Amino acid sequence: MTTDSPASPPGLDLRALAGEAHRVDDDVRALRAAFVEAHAEEIYGELTGGRTRYLRVDELVRAAALAFPGLVPSEEQMAAERLRPQAEKEGREIDQGIFLRGILRAPKAGPHLLDAMLRPTARALRLLPEFVETGDLRMEAVRLERRDGVAYLTLCRDDCLNAEDAQQVDDMETAVDLVLLDPAVRMGLVRGGVMSHPRYAGRRVFCAGINLKKLGSGDIPLVDFLLRREMGYLQKIFHGLLTDGSWRSRLTGKPWMAAVDSFAIGGGTQLLLVFDHVLAASDAYLSLPAAKEGIIPGVSNFRLSRIAGPRVARQVILGGRRLQAGEPDARSLVDEVVPPEEMDTAIDRALARLDGEAVVANRRMLNLAEEPPEEFRRYIAEFALQQALRIYGADVLGKVDGFAVGSR
Repeated sequence: MTTDSPASPPGLDLRALAGEAHRVDDDVRALRAAFVEAHAEEIYGELTGGRTRYLRVDELVRAAALAFPGLVPSEEQMAAERLRPQAEKEGREIDQGIFLRGILRAPKAGPHLLDAMLRPTARALRLLPEFVETGDLRMEAVRLERRDGVAYLTLCRDDCLNAEDAQQVDDMETAVDLVLLDPAVRMGLVRGGVMSHPRYAGRRVFCAGINLKKLGSGDIPLVDFLLRREMGYLQKIFHGLLTDGSWRSRLTGKPWMAAVDSFAIGGGTQLLLVFDHVLAASDAYLSLPAAKEGIIPGVSNFRLSRIAGPRVARQVILGGRRLQAGEPDARSLVDEVVPPEEMDTAIDRALARLDGEAVVANRRMLNLAEEPPEEFRRYIAEFALQQALRIYGADVLGKVDGFAVGSR
């Protein structure tokens, strides 16, 4: 037995009504954006006790939902959103993006929020005594081992080619915090583990980028993945960890190296842009297919032009160009290329070159000159909204069913 849908009243133009609803949404969001821009400092001051408390982005949006109803989605609204696949969500994360863009643009609130994201996570502080004692920690997405002053971070999602999701971001930030907090660690190395995935079984793989199946199913959140990743552990690798520290520096930084086997796709290539030394196997390749997928490749649009030049950056980001590790244009992203069978020996040599107090001081000054915090803040403020708009773009939503059953 079938039941027909109730007929629309005569003369009712559903397309016109949908267009009117969309216009109303736009008008409300325009008002919301203007309000946050005008009052960002006061809003942030109230939420953080006059900037005396450090709230991470997830804590900040939850606090704002309670203190200013209607400014950002409530926790109940976001909980309902999390139950839906991406194509069926109501796009409430766009309102979070509007709010965070306004806060990050504000000259006092923005830097304070970025500082909050550079502080150690509660999870890392809880695990620190265990790691200091044992030098070994196994998490779902990352294994962390300390040997002879080197912290080895092995990406170990062997079934999905180290594709990134919220769990991977949490595990990576925990691992980065522990590396920077442990006084027995002098430097960190990130490398992909051996895969069980049938296409690469028995081979090491660095990273396949964002988990497109999770994006399609609605499990790639704006705040806990797309923003946490860029403002959290990637910034900690690049600029260091913010601790109470000494008068010498507010930040604790250490040298970082990446070793790329097979490929670094999407977020994998984004990772390489913050390392001090990148070693790659001669058969590896790099790519940033985010534009093809319909999204923004994190902070790559900000960093890649500086590192590889504007023409190569446009070819890679806009045109989807894939770079083989050994080709000339890849050498601005990769410091050293060796045959796959020589990777282990080359890693040891490169780590020895990075081991020194002068390296720590010089990398800090290089990174400060290359990426001043104020320039990063301007970029990430706009990214907060533009990436939110992209993950709800019509082109992306038209692809997500294919993501959910397909690639990577």
